[in-house]
Amino acid sequence: MQTPNNATENNYKFAPVSNKSLTGEKIVRPSLNYWQDAWRRLKKNRLAMAGLIILVALIVLAIIVPFVSSYDYQTQNLKVKNVSPSGEHWFGTDDFGRDVWTRVWWGTRISLFIGIVAALIDLVIGVLYGGISAYYGGKVDEVMQRTIEIVYAIPFLLIAILLIMVIGSGVSSIILAMAITGWVPMARLVRGQMLTLKEQEFVLASRTLGASPMRIIMRSLIPNALGIIIVQITFVVPAAIFTEAFLSFIGLGVKPPLASLGNLLSDGANYIRLYPHRLIFPTIIFSLILLSFNLLGDGLRDALDPKMRK
Repeated sequence: MQTPNNATENNYKFAPVSNKSLTGEKIVRPSLNYWQDAWRRLKKNRLAMAGLIILVALIVLAIIVPFVSSYDYQTQNLKVKNVSPSGEHWFGTDDFGRDVWTRVWWGTRISLFIGIVAALIDLVIGVLYGGISAYYGGKVDEVMQRTIEIVYAIPFLLIAILLIMVIGSGVSSIILAMAITGWVPMARLVRGQMLTLKEQEFVLASRTLGASPMRIIMRSLIPNALGIIIVQITFVVPAAIFTEAFLSFIGLGVKPPLASLGNLLSDGANYIRLYPHRLIFPTIIFSLILLSFNLLGDGLRDALDPKMRK
């Protein structure tokens, strides 16, 4: 027979727990999917967000300024040639009296267009080529990788010169030259990523259910490699812009009167001592574009890395 003290002790041991005692065990971290968590980490990276803001501002200016400016990029006015920056001509004028402000933003538009097209070529050709090579493997992978080595061994500058000789200099020849060899690094990167992914259980499940190889590549492999693809694209765009600027600087790219950052830098370098404003402003815009893309790319690389998730 239980004594009163034992009964009180047992009642105390088996008493229901109050909800108030569980308040310290609440889940503080919200439930986030992969992309929401990546965006949360990206916002914490101040340099990456600064790069994103600068990049958006430059793109908006490149789109809007040529339409709202009182001047266009090619109209000449010899009465105001080589004018220093003023309220009427914010970046001054060149030796033909053309407004440098308008030409700089028009050139930024051309350079960004070339960079974005190069990124799209990498996205389409490089991702599909690398995905097919990795998925099929064996002899298919061997042949496709040897083809990549042959294409990559051809110097890009040689291809650009040959295309310029055949179809003439301009935006189309630069884009075509990039399309021939520019997709190779993306294809290699995607292949390496998908060689790991194709051994995962979800790919085996898709095969068991009878999914076609192309469906598995497009629906299963590529979506799971989007993180590394996006990061690579953020580095492809500034590389393409730099390539265009280099070709235009040496006279193999965009030709005047059409403006690009490359030929603006080339023209400004010839007058650096007499009219430094012609070089300073295109250099600032060019540097900001490359810097913002690199900062954003570094931030995305950290944000999209699953190992960084906490």
